[in-house]
Amino acid sequence: MSGTERKNITRGLSVSIVLKQDQKSGKLTEGIVKDILTSAPKHTHGIKVRLESGAVGRVKVIKN
Repeated sequence: MSGTERKNITRGLSVSIVLKQDQKSGKLTEGIVKDILTSAPKHTHGIKVRLESGAVGRVKVIKN
């Protein structure tokens, strides 16, 4: 599944995101989706979410 499409992301889903300050290095942060912040159905860089930890970033990997 692609992290660039909003329909693939739901609350409670385990994902890896890239934080704003980690965009150059590509370092990923893992967590559970608390809120979906992007309202558009698609975003080329990934849908922006807030994790339960409070971290905000764009979804790069959707875990099962």
